[in-house]
Amino acid sequence: MAETRKVQVTGGSTFTVSIPKDWATDNDVEAGSRVVFNPEGDSLILTPVSDEERTEGSLDVAGLAGEELRRAVMTMYVSGFDVITLTADRITTGQRRTIREATQSLVGLEVLEETGDRVVVRDLLDSSELSIHNAVDRMRLIAASMLADAVEALSTADADLAHDVIQRDDDVDRLYMVVSRIFRATLRSPTAAEELGLPRETCFDYHSSARQLERVADHATKIAHLSLELEETPPAEVVESLGELHEAADAVIDDGMAALFAAENDDAIRLANGARERVQEIDSNAREIDELLRDLDPARAQLLGLIVDSLSRSADYGGNVAETALQNAAPTP
Repeated sequence: MAETRKVQVTGGSTFTVSIPKDWATDNDVEAGSRVVFNPEGDSLILTPVSDEERTEGSLDVAGLAGEELRRAVMTMYVSGFDVITLTADRITTGQRRTIREATQSLVGLEVLEETGDRVVVRDLLDSSELSIHNAVDRMRLIAASMLADAVEALSTADADLAHDVIQRDDDVDRLYMVVSRIFRATLRSPTAAEELGLPRETCFDYHSSARQLERVADHATKIAHLSLELEETPPAEVVESLGELHEAADAVIDDGMAALFAAENDDAIRLANGARERVQEIDSNAREIDELLRDLDPARAQLLGLIVDSLSRSADYGGNVAETALQNAAPTP
């Protein structure tokens, strides 16, 4: 519950204000404790100073296995713990294997200690040295290359290229976890945002856009899987139309991200509006391709229709990034 305090003057020139006792008690603040003030616009955020350099967390993994255990490790990572202790009366060989696999799929994590009843994992990277901007930009590059290669694999019946696209999805997921970890750190501590040199609103926009890029990568992976199911290359006119649809979707994603990263608001608005307008054109193009598929046998038409849908959805995700960029460029209340 919000409380109101009156600002007072002591010593003739020092402004003072009392802090709520309940908040002080809950956060172990007492006489002699140190606090830090972080200015954020017209707000001033007060945070207790902790002497602990690393945040530690513990999780009982008894009964957890497979995907459930893997997600638990990832959740602890994204939540911002630097040292993660996983405990159980007896950690099985299968659990150890899953923990190691989860650790290897996350940036900076390594297993430090293993005993019969616990595994200790630690993040070896300094969060202040990570760049959320670079991580999102890297996601953009990988997702765009995956989408292009997925369409190429479909057009040329290149199974090796399709499998390569599928494997690259792990790289995008790994970067998204990094972005999520950094973003959640800025929610917990204004100091984290200050170390990044970015406002928390911008970090939110980056995280939101990273989610869209992850979905683009997922659809590129889906196209790669579908291309492996096709027994023969689609007709030339269908391949050409899918190539044009991909180019249009790629342009939307590229302009949406350019708008997000634009230094000037006018540039961001111009790029974002252009991307959003093209999304409507892509929907029309997708319907035209669906008409071409009517002449094919139902099984092939269904698979190719799913590919058309994935390309169209990828453009939609680029449009979502453009919408985020527009909101970012709007005047601040």
